[in-house]
Amino acid sequence: MIHSARVANSYRGEWEVYVVTDSPSPRDWPEHSFARTTPAPTLAERTAALTTLGYEAVDGARWEWHELDDEDTDPVRLLDMIDVRRIAAGDDR
Repeated sequence: MIHSARVANSYRGEWEVYVVTDSPSPRDWPEHSFARTTPAPTLAERTAALTTLGYEAVDGARWEWHELDDEDTDPVRLLDMIDVRRIAAGDDR
């Protein structure tokens, strides 16, 4: 099953990665905080965080940055998304 992983600067401004699953409550989505406001997480950091959460990028998928269009948000919120899948049991990654 394919899910969407997202890296965002949260309402507190700290970077986090989370995986949108079938759970109706975002509180149940796997997440990892980078516990910092700057700089944005590197590709290696995002990949490591996903692995820790038990996910990997779908073959050929690339991260795509989006600027959230919310006039009430200051500073600008950014969202980076990629399609992911669960890492198979027994996978050595």
